[in-house]
Amino acid sequence: MTIAEAGKAVGGFFDVMRGNPLSLALVVMNFALLAYIFYTGGNALDQVYRANAEAQKLLAKCVDLDWEHLKTLLGNPK
Repeated sequence: MTIAEAGKAVGGFFDVMRGNPLSLALVVMNFALLAYIFYTGGNALDQVYRANAEAQKLLAKCVDLDWEHLKTLLGNPK
Protein backbone atom coordinates (compact mmCIF):
# COMPACT_ATOMS: atom_id res chain seq x y z
CA MET A 1 0.00 0.00 0.00
CA THR A 2 1.51 3.27 -1.03
CA ILE A 3 1.33 6.52 0.89
CA ALA A 4 -1.12 7.94 -1.66
CA GLU A 5 -3.50 5.00 -1.20
CA ALA A 6 -3.25 5.28 2.58
CA GLY A 7 -3.97 9.00 2.31
CA LYS A 8 -7.07 8.30 0.22
CA ALA A 9 -8.27 5.72 2.76
CA VAL A 10 -7.77 8.09 5.68
CA GLY A 11 -9.43 10.90 3.73
CA GLY A 12 -12.40 8.65 2.96
CA PHE A 13 -12.68 7.71 6.63
CA PHE A 14 -12.80 11.34 7.69
CA ASP A 15 -15.32 12.17 4.94
CA VAL A 16 -17.62 9.48 6.31
CA MET A 17 -17.06 10.66 9.88
CA ARG A 18 -17.76 14.26 8.92
CA GLY A 19 -21.30 13.17 8.02
CA ASN A 20 -21.70 11.22 11.28
CA PRO A 21 -20.32 13.23 14.19
CA LEU A 22 -21.68 10.77 16.74
CA SER A 23 -19.65 7.96 15.18
CA LEU A 24 -16.55 10.11 15.27
CA ALA A 25 -17.18 10.89 18.93
CA LEU A 26 -17.47 7.16 19.69
CA VAL A 27 -14.19 6.42 17.91
CA VAL A 28 -12.45 9.21 19.83
CA MET A 29 -13.89 8.00 23.15
CA ASN A 30 -12.75 4.41 22.47
CA PHE A 31 -9.20 5.62 21.87
CA ALA A 32 -9.40 7.77 25.01
CA LEU A 33 -10.55 4.76 27.04
CA LEU A 34 -7.71 2.61 25.70
CA ALA A 35 -5.22 5.37 26.52
CA TYR A 36 -6.63 5.69 30.05
CA ILE A 37 -6.41 1.94 30.67
CA PHE A 38 -2.85 1.89 29.32
CA TYR A 39 -1.89 4.93 31.41
CA THR A 40 -3.27 3.47 34.64
CA GLY A 41 -1.50 0.19 33.99
CA GLY A 42 -4.72 -1.80 33.90
CA ASN A 43 -5.70 -0.88 37.46
CA ALA A 44 -8.98 0.59 36.26
CA LEU A 45 -9.81 -2.66 34.48
CA ASP A 46 -8.98 -4.70 37.59
CA GLN A 47 -11.27 -2.46 39.61
CA VAL A 48 -14.13 -3.10 37.17
CA TYR A 49 -13.55 -6.87 37.38
CA ARG A 50 -13.57 -6.78 41.20
CA ALA A 51 -16.81 -4.78 41.25
CA ASN A 52 -18.37 -7.22 38.79
CA ALA A 53 -17.33 -10.19 40.95
CA GLU A 54 -18.86 -8.56 44.03
CA ALA A 55 -22.09 -7.90 42.14
CA GLN A 56 -22.21 -11.53 41.01
CA LYS A 57 -21.80 -12.71 44.60
CA LEU A 58 -24.66 -10.49 45.74
CA LEU A 59 -26.91 -11.64 42.90
CA ALA A 60 -26.10 -15.28 43.63
CA LYS A 61 -27.46 -14.79 47.15
CA CYS A 62 -30.72 -13.41 45.72
CA VAL A 63 -31.51 -16.50 43.64
CA ASP A 64 -32.50 -19.76 45.29
CA LEU A 65 -31.74 -22.43 42.71
CA ASP A 66 -33.29 -25.86 43.07
CA TRP A 67 -30.83 -28.14 41.27
CA GLU A 68 -33.11 -31.18 41.29
CA HIS A 69 -35.91 -29.22 39.64
CA LEU A 70 -33.46 -27.85 37.08
CA LYS A 71 -32.26 -31.37 36.25
CA THR A 72 -35.82 -32.53 35.60
CA LEU A 73 -36.44 -29.54 33.34
CA LEU A 74 -33.27 -30.25 31.35
CA GLY A 75 -33.96 -33.97 31.05
CA ASN A 76 -31.49 -35.06 33.76
CA PRO A 77 -28.16 -34.36 31.98
CA LYS A 78 -25.07 -36.17 33.25
